[in-house]
Amino acid sequence: MTRENQDIKSVERRNFLKLAGTGSFTAAVVAGGAGLLWSDGAAAQTAAEEREREQAADHVMTVATAYVLGASRSYPILQLDLKENIQNATNGRVYVKLAPGGQLGAGGALAQKVQTGTIQAAQHSLSNFAPFASAVDLINLPYFCGSNQRFTNLVTSDAWKTEVHPKVETSGFKALFYVVIDPRVVAVRKGGSAVITPADLDGVKFRVPGSKMLQQYYRMVGANPTPVAWGETPSAIKQGVADALDPAVGALYVFGFKDILSHVTFTQAVPDSQVYSVNLEWFNGLPSDVQQGIEFAGEITAQQNLAKVPAARSYAMSELVKSGVEFHSLSADQLAEWQAAGGYQLPDWDQFKVDLAGSMDAFARLEEAAGTMGRYYVHDA
Repeated sequence: MTRENQDIKSVERRNFLKLAGTGSFTAAVVAGGAGLLWSDGAAAQTAAEEREREQAADHVMTVATAYVLGASRSYPILQLDLKENIQNATNGRVYVKLAPGGQLGAGGALAQKVQTGTIQAAQHSLSNFAPFASAVDLINLPYFCGSNQRFTNLVTSDAWKTEVHPKVETSGFKALFYVVIDPRVVAVRKGGSAVITPADLDGVKFRVPGSKMLQQYYRMVGANPTPVAWGETPSAIKQGVADALDPAVGALYVFGFKDILSHVTFTQAVPDSQVYSVNLEWFNGLPSDVQQGIEFAGEITAQQNLAKVPAARSYAMSELVKSGVEFHSLSADQLAEWQAAGGYQLPDWDQFKVDLAGSMDAFARLEEAAGTMGRYYVHDA
Protein backbone atom coordinates (compact mmCIF):
# COMPACT_ATOMS: atom_id res chain seq x y z
CA MET A 1 0.00 0.00 0.00
CA THR A 2 1.38 3.42 -0.96
CA ARG A 3 1.93 6.17 1.59
CA GLU A 4 -0.94 8.12 -0.01
CA ASN A 5 -3.31 5.17 0.37
CA GLN A 6 -2.20 4.70 3.97
CA ASP A 7 -2.96 8.35 4.68
CA ILE A 8 -6.42 8.06 3.12
CA LYS A 9 -7.19 4.93 5.15
CA SER A 10 -6.03 6.71 8.30
CA VAL A 11 -8.36 9.65 7.61
CA GLU A 12 -11.25 7.29 6.84
CA ARG A 13 -10.73 5.41 10.12
CA ARG A 14 -10.48 8.64 12.08
CA ASN A 15 -13.67 10.06 10.57
CA PHE A 16 -15.58 6.81 11.05
CA LEU A 17 -14.61 6.62 14.73
CA LYS A 18 -15.32 10.33 15.18
CA LEU A 19 -18.84 10.03 13.77
CA ALA A 20 -19.60 6.77 15.55
CA GLY A 21 -18.23 8.14 18.82
CA THR A 22 -20.59 11.10 18.72
CA GLY A 23 -23.62 8.85 18.34
CA SER A 24 -23.80 9.15 14.55
CA PHE A 25 -23.10 5.52 13.67
CA THR A 26 -25.62 5.56 10.81
CA ALA A 27 -23.97 8.70 9.45
CA ALA A 28 -20.62 6.93 9.68
CA VAL A 29 -21.83 3.91 7.70
CA VAL A 30 -23.65 6.10 5.15
CA ALA A 31 -20.51 8.17 4.59
CA GLY A 32 -18.45 5.00 4.36
CA GLY A 33 -20.85 3.43 1.89
CA ALA A 34 -20.69 6.54 -0.27
CA GLY A 35 -16.88 6.65 -0.10
CA LEU A 36 -16.88 10.02 1.68
CA LEU A 37 -14.93 9.23 4.85
CA TRP A 38 -11.63 10.32 3.28
CA SER A 39 -12.90 13.93 3.36
CA ASP A 40 -13.39 15.65 6.72
CA GLY A 41 -15.82 18.10 5.12
CA ALA A 42 -17.90 15.47 3.32
CA ALA A 43 -18.07 13.29 6.44
CA ALA A 44 -19.22 16.25 8.54
CA GLN A 45 -21.81 17.22 5.92
CA THR A 46 -23.16 13.67 5.85
CA ALA A 47 -23.45 13.68 9.63
CA ALA A 48 -25.34 16.98 9.54
CA GLU A 49 -27.72 15.68 6.86
CA GLU A 50 -28.41 12.50 8.83
CA ARG A 51 -29.12 14.51 11.99
CA GLU A 52 -31.54 16.75 10.10
CA ARG A 53 -33.33 13.76 8.60
CA GLU A 54 -33.69 12.02 11.95
CA GLN A 55 -34.95 15.18 13.68
CA ALA A 56 -37.49 15.84 10.91
CA ALA A 57 -38.85 12.27 10.88
CA ASP A 58 -41.97 11.12 12.72
CA HIS A 59 -40.75 7.54 13.03
CA VAL A 60 -37.35 5.89 13.46
CA MET A 61 -36.89 2.44 11.92
CA THR A 62 -33.86 0.35 12.87
CA VAL A 63 -32.91 -2.09 10.10
CA ALA A 64 -30.33 -4.69 11.13
CA THR A 65 -28.31 -7.03 8.90
CA ALA A 66 -25.47 -9.52 9.24
CA TYR A 67 -23.49 -7.96 6.38
CA VAL A 68 -21.16 -5.00 6.07
CA LEU A 69 -22.29 -2.31 3.64
CA GLY A 70 -19.76 -3.19 0.94
CA ALA A 71 -21.03 -6.77 0.79
CA SER A 72 -23.60 -5.84 -1.87
CA ARG A 73 -20.82 -5.90 -4.45
CA SER A 74 -21.00 -9.70 -4.32
CA TYR A 75 -24.05 -10.32 -2.10
CA PRO A 76 -26.80 -7.92 -3.22
CA ILE A 77 -28.84 -7.15 -0.10
CA LEU A 78 -28.71 -3.38 -0.82
CA GLN A 79 -29.21 -2.08 2.69
CA LEU A 80 -28.15 1.48 1.86
CA ASP A 81 -30.59 1.51 -1.05
CA LEU A 82 -33.41 0.30 1.20
CA LYS A 83 -32.65 3.06 3.73
CA GLU A 84 -32.69 5.72 1.03
CA ASN A 85 -35.84 4.35 -0.59
CA ILE A 86 -37.82 4.17 2.66
CA GLN A 87 -36.84 7.72 3.63
CA ASN A 88 -37.73 9.08 0.19
CA ALA A 89 -40.91 7.05 -0.37
CA THR A 90 -42.29 8.24 2.98
CA ASN A 91 -41.30 11.85 2.25
CA GLY A 92 -38.91 11.83 5.18
CA ARG A 93 -41.49 10.75 7.75
CA VAL A 94 -39.45 7.60 8.47
CA TYR A 95 -35.76 7.79 9.30
CA VAL A 96 -33.85 4.51 8.91
CA LYS A 97 -31.05 3.66 11.32
CA LEU A 98 -28.82 0.97 9.85
CA ALA A 99 -27.20 -1.69 12.02
CA PRO A 100 -25.00 -3.60 9.54
CA GLY A 101 -22.20 -6.10 10.00
CA GLY A 102 -23.91 -8.27 12.62
CA GLN A 103 -23.65 -5.64 15.37
CA LEU A 104 -27.13 -6.67 16.60
CA GLY A 105 -26.70 -10.33 15.72
CA ALA A 106 -27.30 -12.48 12.66
CA GLY A 107 -29.70 -15.06 11.29
CA GLY A 108 -32.27 -16.35 13.73
CA ALA A 109 -31.22 -13.84 16.40
CA LEU A 110 -32.27 -10.97 14.11
CA ALA A 111 -35.58 -12.64 13.25
CA GLN A 112 -36.28 -13.03 16.97
CA LYS A 113 -35.52 -9.35 17.64
CA VAL A 114 -37.96 -8.33 14.93
CA GLN A 115 -40.62 -10.68 16.30
CA THR A 116 -40.28 -9.26 19.82
CA GLY A 117 -40.19 -5.65 18.59
CA THR A 118 -36.67 -5.03 19.88
CA ILE A 119 -35.93 -3.70 16.39
CA GLN A 120 -38.32 -2.74 13.63
CA ALA A 121 -36.80 -4.68 10.71
CA ALA A 122 -33.98 -7.02 9.72
CA GLN A 123 -32.49 -9.00 6.87
CA HIS A 124 -31.98 -12.71 7.37
CA SER A 125 -32.24 -15.94 5.38
CA LEU A 126 -35.54 -17.68 4.80
CA SER A 127 -34.01 -20.74 6.48
CA ASN A 128 -33.51 -18.65 9.62
CA PHE A 129 -37.05 -17.31 9.23
CA ALA A 130 -38.55 -20.82 9.11
CA PRO A 131 -38.46 -21.55 12.88
CA PHE A 132 -40.68 -18.50 13.39
CA ALA A 133 -42.88 -18.94 10.28
CA SER A 134 -42.50 -22.52 9.09
CA ALA A 135 -44.41 -22.11 5.80
CA VAL A 136 -41.49 -20.24 4.20
CA ASP A 137 -39.39 -23.41 4.54
CA LEU A 138 -41.18 -24.62 1.39
CA ILE A 139 -38.42 -22.90 -0.58
CA ASN A 140 -36.00 -25.60 0.65
CA LEU A 141 -37.84 -28.34 -1.28
CA PRO A 142 -35.19 -29.36 -3.84
CA TYR A 143 -35.89 -28.14 -7.39
CA PHE A 144 -39.20 -26.59 -6.34
CA CYS A 145 -37.85 -23.04 -6.75
CA GLY A 146 -34.08 -23.49 -6.89
CA SER A 147 -33.58 -21.28 -9.92
CA ASN A 148 -33.73 -17.52 -9.42
CA GLN A 149 -36.66 -17.17 -11.81
CA ARG A 150 -38.82 -19.85 -10.17
CA PHE A 151 -38.08 -18.37 -6.74
CA THR A 152 -39.03 -14.86 -7.93
CA ASN A 153 -42.17 -16.15 -9.64
CA LEU A 154 -43.18 -17.89 -6.40
CA VAL A 155 -42.61 -15.21 -3.76
CA THR A 156 -44.18 -12.43 -5.84
CA SER A 157 -47.26 -14.52 -6.73
CA ASP A 158 -50.80 -14.11 -5.44
CA ALA A 159 -50.69 -17.76 -4.36
CA TRP A 160 -47.69 -17.13 -2.05
CA LYS A 161 -49.31 -14.02 -0.61
CA THR A 162 -52.55 -15.93 -0.02
CA GLU A 163 -51.14 -19.21 1.28
CA VAL A 164 -47.97 -18.16 3.10
CA HIS A 165 -48.16 -14.53 4.19
CA PRO A 166 -51.08 -15.07 6.62
CA LYS A 167 -48.97 -17.73 8.38
CA VAL A 168 -46.02 -15.32 8.52
CA GLU A 169 -48.23 -12.59 9.97
CA THR A 170 -49.61 -14.95 12.63
CA SER A 171 -46.04 -15.10 13.94
CA GLY A 172 -45.84 -11.31 14.18
CA PHE A 173 -43.93 -10.55 10.97
CA LYS A 174 -44.51 -8.66 7.79
CA ALA A 175 -42.36 -9.83 4.86
CA LEU A 176 -41.34 -6.55 3.24
CA PHE A 177 -39.55 -8.12 0.27
CA TYR A 178 -37.55 -11.18 -0.68
CA VAL A 179 -33.91 -10.89 -1.70
CA VAL A 180 -32.56 -13.01 -4.56
CA ILE A 181 -28.92 -14.00 -4.04
CA ASP A 182 -28.50 -17.08 -6.27
CA PRO A 183 -29.08 -20.82 -5.93
CA ARG A 184 -27.02 -22.82 -3.49
CA VAL A 185 -24.07 -24.60 -5.12
CA VAL A 186 -21.92 -27.65 -4.42
CA ALA A 187 -18.54 -26.27 -3.32
CA VAL A 188 -15.68 -28.72 -2.70
CA ARG A 189 -12.66 -28.14 -0.48
CA LYS A 190 -9.09 -27.89 -1.81
CA GLY A 191 -7.82 -31.25 -2.97
CA GLY A 192 -11.29 -32.55 -3.79
CA SER A 193 -12.69 -33.53 -7.17
CA ALA A 194 -15.42 -31.78 -9.13
CA VAL A 195 -18.98 -32.93 -8.40
CA ILE A 196 -20.93 -33.23 -11.65
CA THR A 197 -23.37 -36.07 -10.95
CA PRO A 198 -24.94 -37.35 -7.71
CA ALA A 199 -22.61 -40.35 -7.93
CA ASP A 200 -19.70 -37.96 -7.35
CA LEU A 201 -21.06 -37.25 -3.85
CA ASP A 202 -20.66 -40.84 -2.70
CA GLY A 203 -18.98 -40.73 0.71
CA VAL A 204 -18.55 -36.93 0.66
CA LYS A 205 -18.99 -35.34 4.10
CA PHE A 206 -21.35 -32.50 3.20
CA ARG A 207 -21.71 -29.59 5.61
CA VAL A 208 -25.41 -28.86 6.18
CA PRO A 209 -27.23 -26.29 8.34
CA GLY A 210 -29.99 -27.28 10.75
CA SER A 211 -32.63 -27.68 8.01
CA LYS A 212 -34.09 -31.21 8.04
CA MET A 213 -35.00 -30.81 4.38
CA LEU A 214 -31.47 -29.99 3.26
CA GLN A 215 -30.12 -32.89 5.34
CA GLN A 216 -32.61 -35.26 3.71
CA TYR A 217 -31.83 -33.94 0.22
CA TYR A 218 -28.08 -34.44 0.48
CA ARG A 219 -28.64 -37.92 1.87
CA MET A 220 -30.91 -38.72 -1.12
CA VAL A 221 -28.28 -37.57 -3.64
CA GLY A 222 -25.60 -39.72 -2.03
CA ALA A 223 -23.68 -37.47 0.36
CA ASN A 224 -23.02 -37.91 4.06
CA PRO A 225 -24.80 -34.89 5.66
CA THR A 226 -22.63 -33.36 8.39
CA PRO A 227 -24.30 -30.65 10.51
CA VAL A 228 -21.84 -27.87 11.33
CA ALA A 229 -22.65 -24.46 12.81
CA TRP A 230 -22.05 -21.69 10.28
CA GLY A 231 -19.38 -19.97 12.36
CA GLU A 232 -17.37 -23.19 12.57
CA THR A 233 -17.70 -24.08 8.88
CA PRO A 234 -14.49 -22.48 7.50
CA SER A 235 -12.31 -24.38 9.97
CA ALA A 236 -14.34 -27.58 9.38
CA ILE A 237 -13.68 -27.32 5.63
CA LYS A 238 -9.98 -26.53 6.15
CA GLN A 239 -9.50 -29.45 8.51
CA GLY A 240 -11.50 -31.94 6.46
CA VAL A 241 -14.25 -32.37 9.05
CA ALA A 242 -16.45 -31.57 6.05
CA ASP A 243 -15.54 -31.95 2.38
CA ALA A 244 -18.15 -29.70 0.78
CA LEU A 245 -20.79 -27.04 1.49
CA ASP A 246 -23.62 -25.33 -0.35
CA PRO A 247 -24.03 -21.54 0.05
CA ALA A 248 -24.43 -19.31 -3.02
CA VAL A 249 -21.26 -18.11 -4.73
CA GLY A 250 -21.65 -14.62 -3.25
CA ALA A 251 -21.77 -16.02 0.26
CA LEU A 252 -18.69 -18.16 -0.35
CA TYR A 253 -16.79 -15.02 -1.28
CA VAL A 254 -18.16 -12.75 1.47
CA PHE A 255 -17.40 -15.29 4.19
CA GLY A 256 -13.83 -15.95 3.09
CA PHE A 257 -13.95 -19.41 1.52
CA LYS A 258 -12.13 -18.46 -1.68
CA ASP A 259 -8.74 -19.86 -0.62
CA ILE A 260 -10.01 -23.20 0.70
CA LEU A 261 -12.13 -24.40 -2.25
CA SER A 262 -11.28 -26.21 -5.48
CA HIS A 263 -14.53 -26.71 -7.43
CA VAL A 264 -17.99 -25.10 -7.47
CA THR A 265 -20.92 -26.65 -9.35
CA PHE A 266 -24.22 -24.90 -10.12
CA THR A 267 -26.76 -27.60 -9.22
CA GLN A 268 -29.68 -25.12 -8.82
CA ALA A 269 -31.50 -27.24 -6.23
CA VAL A 270 -32.40 -24.69 -3.54
CA PRO A 271 -32.28 -20.88 -3.41
CA ASP A 272 -29.88 -19.22 -0.98
CA SER A 273 -32.46 -16.52 -0.41
CA GLN A 274 -33.03 -13.74 2.08
CA VAL A 275 -35.93 -11.64 3.33
CA TYR A 276 -36.35 -8.24 4.94
CA SER A 277 -38.90 -8.74 7.71
CA VAL A 278 -40.70 -6.03 9.68
CA ASN A 279 -42.38 -6.22 13.08
CA LEU A 280 -46.06 -6.41 12.16
CA GLU A 281 -47.41 -4.65 15.25
CA TRP A 282 -45.08 -1.67 14.70
CA PHE A 283 -45.98 -1.54 10.99
CA ASN A 284 -49.72 -1.71 11.68
CA GLY A 285 -49.39 1.20 14.10
CA LEU A 286 -48.13 3.53 11.37
CA PRO A 287 -50.39 5.89 9.39
CA SER A 288 -51.63 4.25 6.17
CA ASP A 289 -49.71 6.61 3.87
CA VAL A 290 -46.47 5.80 5.72
CA GLN A 291 -47.23 2.07 5.44
CA GLN A 292 -47.75 2.50 1.69
CA GLY A 293 -44.45 4.36 1.42
CA ILE A 294 -42.53 1.59 3.17
CA GLU A 295 -44.18 -1.05 0.98
CA PHE A 296 -43.34 0.91 -2.17
CA ALA A 297 -39.74 1.29 -0.97
CA GLY A 298 -39.59 -2.48 -0.56
CA GLU A 299 -40.82 -2.96 -4.12
CA ILE A 300 -38.27 -0.47 -5.49
CA THR A 301 -35.41 -2.16 -3.64
CA ALA A 302 -36.57 -5.61 -4.73
CA GLN A 303 -36.30 -4.55 -8.37
CA GLN A 304 -32.84 -3.07 -7.74
CA ASN A 305 -31.85 -6.40 -6.17
CA LEU A 306 -32.99 -8.41 -9.21
CA ALA A 307 -30.99 -6.15 -11.53
CA LYS A 308 -27.88 -6.49 -9.35
CA VAL A 309 -27.79 -10.31 -9.17
CA PRO A 310 -25.67 -11.09 -12.29
CA ALA A 311 -23.16 -8.32 -11.55
CA ALA A 312 -22.72 -9.50 -7.95
CA ARG A 313 -22.30 -13.11 -9.07
CA SER A 314 -19.75 -12.11 -11.73
CA TYR A 315 -17.66 -10.24 -9.18
CA ALA A 316 -17.70 -13.12 -6.67
CA MET A 317 -16.85 -15.66 -9.38
CA SER A 318 -14.00 -13.51 -10.68
CA GLU A 319 -12.48 -13.28 -7.21
CA LEU A 320 -12.84 -17.02 -6.61
CA VAL A 321 -11.28 -17.84 -10.00
CA LYS A 322 -8.25 -15.76 -9.01
CA SER A 323 -7.80 -18.17 -6.11
CA GLY A 324 -7.88 -21.19 -8.41
CA VAL A 325 -11.54 -22.21 -8.01
CA GLU A 326 -13.05 -23.94 -11.06
CA PHE A 327 -16.76 -23.46 -11.90
CA HIS A 328 -19.05 -26.02 -13.53
CA SER A 329 -22.45 -25.34 -15.11
CA LEU A 330 -24.65 -28.37 -15.80
CA SER A 331 -26.59 -29.28 -18.91
CA ALA A 332 -30.36 -29.84 -18.81
CA ASP A 333 -29.79 -33.61 -18.82
CA GLN A 334 -27.31 -33.37 -15.93
CA LEU A 335 -29.69 -31.20 -13.90
CA ALA A 336 -32.47 -33.72 -14.58
CA GLU A 337 -30.29 -36.45 -13.07
CA TRP A 338 -30.01 -34.45 -9.82
CA GLN A 339 -33.74 -33.79 -9.75
CA ALA A 340 -34.51 -37.46 -10.38
CA ALA A 341 -32.37 -38.40 -7.38
CA GLY A 342 -33.66 -35.86 -4.87
CA GLY A 343 -36.27 -33.54 -6.37
CA TYR A 344 -39.51 -32.41 -4.73
CA GLN A 345 -41.63 -34.55 -7.08
CA LEU A 346 -40.59 -37.70 -5.17
CA PRO A 347 -43.00 -39.10 -2.53
CA ASP A 348 -40.28 -38.69 0.12
CA TRP A 349 -41.26 -35.00 0.22
CA ASP A 350 -45.06 -35.33 0.44
CA GLN A 351 -45.24 -34.98 4.21
CA PHE A 352 -43.17 -31.78 4.09
CA LYS A 353 -45.59 -30.37 1.50
CA VAL A 354 -48.62 -31.11 3.66
CA ASP A 355 -47.01 -29.90 6.88
CA LEU A 356 -45.74 -26.62 5.41
CA ALA A 357 -48.38 -25.69 2.82
CA GLY A 358 -51.33 -27.10 4.76
CA SER A 359 -52.52 -29.50 2.06
CA MET A 360 -51.46 -31.00 -1.24
CA ASP A 361 -54.00 -28.75 -2.98
CA ALA A 362 -52.39 -25.65 -1.47
CA PHE A 363 -48.97 -26.92 -2.49
CA ALA A 364 -50.21 -27.50 -6.05
CA ARG A 365 -51.25 -23.84 -6.25
CA LEU A 366 -47.78 -22.79 -5.12
CA GLU A 367 -46.16 -25.19 -7.58
CA GLU A 368 -48.14 -23.64 -10.42
CA ALA A 369 -47.08 -20.16 -9.27
CA ALA A 370 -43.39 -21.12 -9.26
CA GLY A 371 -43.66 -22.28 -12.86
CA THR A 372 -45.63 -19.27 -14.10
CA MET A 373 -43.63 -16.27 -15.32
CA GLY A 374 -44.58 -13.30 -13.20
CA ARG A 375 -44.01 -9.59 -13.54
CA TYR A 376 -40.28 -9.73 -12.77
CA TYR A 377 -37.37 -11.19 -14.71
CA VAL A 378 -34.12 -12.22 -13.02
CA HIS A 379 -30.94 -13.74 -14.46
CA ASP A 380 -30.02 -17.34 -13.66
CA ALA A 381 -26.49 -18.73 -13.48
